[in-house]
Amino acid sequence: MFLEIQVDLDPNLFAIGPFTLTWHGIFSVLGILATIRMSQWLAWRSDKIPSDKIYDAAFWAVVVGLLGARIHYVLENYKLFAGHWLDVLAVNKGGISQWGGIFGGLIGIWIWSRRNAISYWKLVDAVGPPALVGLAVGRIGDVINGEHHGTPTTLPWGVRYINPHTLGQPGSVVHPEVAYEMILSLALVALLLPFYGRLRARFPDGVTGLLFLSLYAVGRFYLSYFRADQIEFGLRQAQWASLLMVVLGIVFGAYLLSRPRPAVAAPVPVPAASAGRTRRRPAAPPPPPGDGSSAPAPRRSTRAAGGSTRTRRRPPPTASPPDP
Repeated sequence: MFLEIQVDLDPNLFAIGPFTLTWHGIFSVLGILATIRMSQWLAWRSDKIPSDKIYDAAFWAVVVGLLGARIHYVLENYKLFAGHWLDVLAVNKGGISQWGGIFGGLIGIWIWSRRNAISYWKLVDAVGPPALVGLAVGRIGDVINGEHHGTPTTLPWGVRYINPHTLGQPGSVVHPEVAYEMILSLALVALLLPFYGRLRARFPDGVTGLLFLSLYAVGRFYLSYFRADQIEFGLRQAQWASLLMVVLGIVFGAYLLSRPRPAVAAPVPVPAASAGRTRRRPAAPPPPPGDGSSAPAPRRSTRAAGGSTRTRRRPPPTASPPDP
């Protein structure tokens, strides 16, 4: 094979009692931190949402997301827990699902936004691109431990796991499917992030974030054919979850596009010819006539005093009484 990558890394760094530190755990945490930090930047840049608000929302997203990731993993691998269901609580042994974490995280953000009266769809826009970056970082740990098995490959490239403690497929050259997912995530961000501001200005809140997640789901659907996952009802489990994300993106996207957008009053343009001019106040109308004769206009006299010119208004002359 022209490019065979051999992975000889122990998936576990060290263990202290029941606690085991793994490469998967380290890069999962780094992926979460990258998602939070980038979401803060986008939320402030686009909607002036303070960073501390994003931290609060992230707490709910992480807690509910981890719960959803574990539930989804158990549902996908229910045969592993048959007869000893208490192992469902043994999270120290690992076992989480990516799509369960995404759906759970979105639900957690929704709960927080309802409690804090902040637009849920603005948060979806802020978390859409960063979520793909976080997924790419987390996949580095998956590449190391080999937990997600790829299908055998005859292409000029492949990966072989040779460490005795690997969770991969020792002795087989397989598709590095999780590496494909990492490339997919970063490629979507690189292609679409430069147009993020334009997309936000053109579409209602929430559509841009759903677009990022839905496009990732389409790519993930096809990449799942390179994974040796269990098939349920004709498709792999990750493919069903990807289809669900696409359907949700289409349904909620159509709903958001159908809602009337609030009208923004346009500023009144100022003619260029009148720019910089000072408008004169209209002259006061002349006083109404008294006895039918017009009173003479008051005369003004100008006198220089101290180098300045003063204008003194003289009183109008008094009319002489008529002869008896």
